Amino acid sequence: MRSTALRQKSLIIPREHGAWGILLVPLVTGAAVGLAAGGSSSSLAPLTVAVLTLFWLRTPVESWMGTTPIRPRRPAEIQLVRKAVLGLTAISTLALIWLFFAGRNSVLLWIGAAAGAAFLLQALVRPSARTAAQMIGAAGLTATGPAAFCAATGAWGKAAWTLWGLNLLFAINQIHFVQLQIRAAHVKTRNEKLAAGGGFLAGQVALIGLLGAAGAASLIPWYTALAFIPILMRGFVSFATAPRPLAVHRLGKTELAYACLFGVLLVAAMARW
Repeated sequence: MRSTALRQKSLIIPREHGAWGILLVPLVTGAAVGLAAGGSSSSLAPLTVAVLTLFWLRTPVESWMGTTPIRPRRPAEIQLVRKAVLGLTAISTLALIWLFFAGRNSVLLWIGAAAGAAFLLQALVRPSARTAAQMIGAAGLTATGPAAFCAATGAWGKAAWTLWGLNLLFAINQIHFVQLQIRAAHVKTRNEKLAAGGGFLAGQVALIGLLGAAGAASLIPWYTALAFIPILMRGFVSFATAPRPLAVHRLGKTELAYACLFGVLLVAAMARW
């Protein structure tokens, strides 16, 4: 009975737990920065419902199409997936009508189109390059940051670009770090860990360089870069610790904590902008 329930859940509930964080942290930070800038919360409710249901919808749709490892086989499973698709489609459609009613929030249309293009490209790349596909997908997921900002303020601006760019850089760092932990799960020494993580370390240095260049060019306020200090320290310190077996659940919880901390620091920094 328990195995049946777990199987049914996997058919309709998104399995990429980390993707929820990549989706929700930008959404919350964008909304918070938009409200701090004097925006309104009236469009945030339909946007949130639309974002969550559309993200959720992908899993039962893929199950129904048979493009996932776990596919519905029994009539009851097929009916469950069908009901999930139809229910989520109805809810997301109503939320989108509410969001765009009477021509409101038209700026969100091109953001949605850009996110959709990212997900389409991710589907094309996924079979051959998993990490690259995850980063492309992150570009679509983090679009919720500028979307929430625009829904609150009614306008696009430099802050929207900044929210998208900084949230995407954070997500890419997290993806690389998690992939490193998986690759280095069986290393025995610090030297082996360093050899496995050379690309990640290069990415850490590149991130510092990008933030420095963006600050020097006045693309972002210098103090927004402070939001990245915890994950940068986490990345460098991980090479100083002794190798240990991979604990998936602990890794997920700690990365979620880092994502929440990043969101709080980013909002605190951008609220001053």
